Amino acid sequence: MLYRLMRELMFKLDAEKAHHLGLNGLSLLEMSGLTSLLYPKTHASPINVMGLTFPNAVGLAAGLDKNGDYIEALAALGFGFVEIGTVTPRPQDGNPKPRLFRIPEAEAIINRMGFNNQGVDHLVEQVKIAQTDALIGINIGKNFDTPVEKAVDDYLIGLEKVYAHADYVTINISSPNTPGLRSLQFGESLNQLLGSLKERQTELQQQNNRYVPMAVKVAPDLEPHEVEELAQAFSQHEIDAVITTNTTMSREGVENLPFGDEAGGLSGRPVFEKSTEIVRQFKQALPENLPIIAAGGIMSGDNAAEKLDAGASLVQIYSGFIYQGPKLVTDILKTLENRT
Repeated sequence: MLYRLMRELMFKLDAEKAHHLGLNGLSLLEMSGLTSLLYPKTHASPINVMGLTFPNAVGLAAGLDKNGDYIEALAALGFGFVEIGTVTPRPQDGNPKPRLFRIPEAEAIINRMGFNNQGVDHLVEQVKIAQTDALIGINIGKNFDTPVEKAVDDYLIGLEKVYAHADYVTINISSPNTPGLRSLQFGESLNQLLGSLKERQTELQQQNNRYVPMAVKVAPDLEPHEVEELAQAFSQHEIDAVITTNTTMSREGVENLPFGDEAGGLSGRPVFEKSTEIVRQFKQALPENLPIIAAGGIMSGDNAAEKLDAGASLVQIYSGFIYQGPKLVTDILKTLENRT
């Protein structure tokens, strides 16, 4: 009830201003010790994925905390893992505002943020001081003005800088808001990128005496043959996990709604079926030992359970968290606990 009242007020504000206000509010709750009273954690259900022990199977997807400024406040809500970023080697402002649009009638969001962030050095400093039992994933991308043919350079910089501070690293090649980025999902561009990153991962493992898994985040707008080709590449390069999926370019489910024709990636309830089908396809195409982390349109505990039934090992939420609030974390954990 409290969150519904807060959401009603927040939704009267510009979406991006409300985003920052909400995160600052969560930070104040956490610092005052009120988070555990308002949102008590459910029983922990540890799960091993990618060689890591996650406190539970529910994570926060990248994009909400791009700079790692709110790790402790978000983790205190009961997440088993928090993925921060997408972060780029150099700070960048992102795309012009407005660039974030709520579509409440469909429980959807369209964003064209464009990897706005304060740069990888700032994020690393935030991770260093964060104190939490939740695992931290760091999502890396390329700067907008780095040519696609040199994108591997940016990803290598990102990997090198975050490696010692991440529990796992996500390679984001599926955002629709950086020109040319999605082309890295295919053909020789993909093989070159993954090959270079795996080689550097091996070197960093030796330097740090620690293996940090790498996941790749893919788009939902894939044809079956593209899923097969991606799965083959992920297996060949020994990628540690696949995150399915990012936002969609489709406008199915928001046609004729206010802001439904805005440019950018669509997330929330309308992408649920599309992204879940991609989970099923990857489950069929991937080796049994290569796990899937499912994101996309999870608005309830039953939605999360359906992702797991489709083949995922972990789930992540973003838009559902905006619309349902922290209670969604608890609802998912209770649903999953009742299944065991």
